[in-house]
Amino acid sequence: MGLYQMDMARFLQVYVAQGLICVFFLILAYLILKRGKQRLNLMLSGSFITIAVGLSLNFIYAPITHPQLELIVLILYYLTIFFIFLYPAFLLCFVLILLKSEKIITTSKQSIIIIGYAVILSCMVFIPNGVVINASTNWKPVWSWFYFAYVMVVVTLGFIPSYYISFKIYKLFEDEQIKEKWRYFLIGLIGLYIFASGTLLSNTLNIQAIRNIWSVISFALVIISPYAVYKGVGKQIGD
Repeated sequence: MGLYQMDMARFLQVYVAQGLICVFFLILAYLILKRGKQRLNLMLSGSFITIAVGLSLNFIYAPITHPQLELIVLILYYLTIFFIFLYPAFLLCFVLILLKSEKIITTSKQSIIIIGYAVILSCMVFIPNGVVINASTNWKPVWSWFYFAYVMVVVTLGFIPSYYISFKIYKLFEDEQIKEKWRYFLIGLIGLYIFASGTLLSNTLNIQAIRNIWSVISFALVIISPYAVYKGVGKQIGD
């Protein structure tokens, strides 16, 4: 009927672990937006929301294994990757607004950054056999090295300017208490980048033992890193 009996490990990973992560991200986004609807808040919360949307798509395609639905599974998986790795664009807008102000980083400039990054990221779907997810892979995504390299470059291009600007902001602070909070933000950014890199590499290597080990590591990273970002700046913005 197009569904299969999930093994317990995969069920726990998709519906329990990722479900908790989605809820956690949405709570962080809510706490930020609760402080105000300024664009600064919208950008930071947007980075959390996009990841939550991407992870939630796993709930839909994970149990589908019918050969005739293979294309739908692939499309949903591409959407998953798109939303999960769209977050660097929002983080970049966030730090730019924080450094330059909303007057300089206008809504139009913000839109150009997000849409431009989204277009470049979405080009991943045109890579031939970039992702294979069907019966031959036991319905788990397997990436080609070229696909891995492309997505990795896009994510890195989004991450490097965000981190550079964030470090530049850190150097401007004189108050040690503020600098300490900003260090949490910097650590959180690094954690998110490691999470992204490790996930991409794990899918490309396609070694079950590595997948299992990384699922544990990534669970810790994807909880600790966003919280560090929130602790560093999310509690302060909007005041």
